[in-house]
Amino acid sequence: MKIADLGDVALHFREDGDPDGLPVVFSNPLGCDLRVWDAVVALLPPGLRAIRYDMRGHGLSSCPPGPYAMGALVRDAERLLEFLGVRDCVFVGLSIGGMIAQGLAVKRLDLVRAMVLSNTAAKIGTPAIWQDRMATVRAGGIEALADGTMERWFSRPFRQSPDCAIWRNMLTRQPVEGYLGCCAAISGTDFYTPTASLTLPTLAIAGSEDGSTPPDLVRETAALIKGARFHLIRGAGHLPCVDKPGDYADVLTTFLKDIGHVPD
Repeated sequence: MKIADLGDVALHFREDGDPDGLPVVFSNPLGCDLRVWDAVVALLPPGLRAIRYDMRGHGLSSCPPGPYAMGALVRDAERLLEFLGVRDCVFVGLSIGGMIAQGLAVKRLDLVRAMVLSNTAAKIGTPAIWQDRMATVRAGGIEALADGTMERWFSRPFRQSPDCAIWRNMLTRQPVEGYLGCCAAISGTDFYTPTASLTLPTLAIAGSEDGSTPPDLVRETAALIKGARFHLIRGAGHLPCVDKPGDYADVLTTFLKDIGHVPD
């Protein structure tokens, strides 16, 4: 675990696997940190350079004053990859991380050769929905929406398991300023037009029980990108890398092999 000091923000990141391997970069969803990818990274084939980071205002990264713009989050990812000397990566983004993936691919195709859009969309929700959520957090903290978030994030069986408490705790312990800042970034983002211009290899992943970005929304975004493939993980919620990590790693590994991003 290390910190990349990028000037106006310091990003916490972690690298696993082969330092000289083909890079796969993971970007976390709203209200989580890089640990959301633990189980999936452990199941990836050898020879990859797996890079995870906490977006600004989350985890162990710094929390600049909000609100944030999506352009700033994309720029953070861009600068982190430059800091690490990464080119031609596969960028895996979940929820807001998937929006970052779209913005980065539009801006820097030299850095991204393929992307995985997981439980995300070109546009998520409406400004009114996000303003209501932000008002709730300002009034009662993240705790005020924690139970509803768990319902959107996970299927009923997972919510009834002891493991659900881990993710509820992760959510409620994120910095409020960072959470609100990223809510503002999502609220102001509509990538329909720029995403429709993309032609790079793309895998879109959805969870059948996802209450935040339902499968039809993910499928709609995949349809914008020529040649994109869509995969539904049944029984998974908004975080299939958590409740179905084996299935997630399998579909991700298949995609990496199909595009030649796994060492022989």
